[in-house]
Amino acid sequence: MAKSRTQCRAVLLVTALSGWIALGSGMAFAQTAGQSIADAYPSKRVRILVGFTAGGTTDITARVVAEKLQARWGQPVLVENRPGGGSNIAADVVAKSPPDGYTLSLGVTGSHGINISLFRKLPYHPLRDFEPITQGTLHPNAIFVHPAFPANTIQELIAMARREPGKLSFGNDGTGSGSHLGMELLLHKAGVKMQSIPYKGAAVLMTDVMGQLLPVGITGIPGAISHYKSGKVKILGLTSLTRSAALPELPTVAEQGFPGFSAEPWSGFFAPKGTPRPIIDKIATDIIAITRMPDVIKKMADQGTRLIGGRPEEFRAFVEAEIEKWAEAVRVSGATED
Repeated sequence: MAKSRTQCRAVLLVTALSGWIALGSGMAFAQTAGQSIADAYPSKRVRILVGFTAGGTTDITARVVAEKLQARWGQPVLVENRPGGGSNIAADVVAKSPPDGYTLSLGVTGSHGINISLFRKLPYHPLRDFEPITQGTLHPNAIFVHPAFPANTIQELIAMARREPGKLSFGNDGTGSGSHLGMELLLHKAGVKMQSIPYKGAAVLMTDVMGQLLPVGITGIPGAISHYKSGKVKILGLTSLTRSAALPELPTVAEQGFPGFSAEPWSGFFAPKGTPRPIIDKIATDIIAITRMPDVIKKMADQGTRLIGGRPEEFRAFVEAEIEKWAEAVRVSGATED
């Protein structure tokens, strides 16, 4: 009987050891296979789709990163502009592309934060149809006026709007844009009303404020920075939580009676859902390294844009929070896709 028990224990021990060895071998094989996938990528041209025309901040970001990736990877990395649909067209193309890492999206606040709440029939979901890779940039919107405009602070602007409800108007980058909804969120928190005047871009918006045809404007700091430095506009506040390193003298909205207020446009890299994790990790690692390069930091800082980086999990959590925040902004503004 004792011998039988000993033999049983020996058999169990051998079986357990065999299982552990097999498990370890399986894990090692999976790690090796994952590394092989990452090592082989990319073996051909990579596309980065941008939902705007060439020359804007998002396009510049994509091209700066593409140039550096091409040098690191030894393969062509091309930026493809697919404007239209509130940046939905480009995002939808990527969502429906093969999940192999060769078609990427430089998504933005609209395509991956706002539009899921703004559009009744968005053809993709910003998280369920994508793999977040890493956040690219973050920059504040600037609330600006003509130098002769009587308000010099956000609180003075709010007081003017309170004295004459609905009579003041503000120009923005278009209905449902980050600038439009960010301003609506601020007005809602302040309990005042202003009339929204949507524009198709920052250029005409800036011209109308400088020509005193429009009292107030809000657009991304990259579009306002040169006019501010030349004294053609006065910036009352920035919509970032902290001051801009490019313009440290400018106060934020949060500093002017709205603690915690933040409504900043952003961009970030996404791949189609199902793209292998080793490829996602490799792209994230390489883009993060690029965002730490001094020449890249300076080029983007000159436009008032801050580079972020961050691991895929961090970026996913950020996008989840952004979807929730902008859903509130869409609700209080009453904005629709039209």
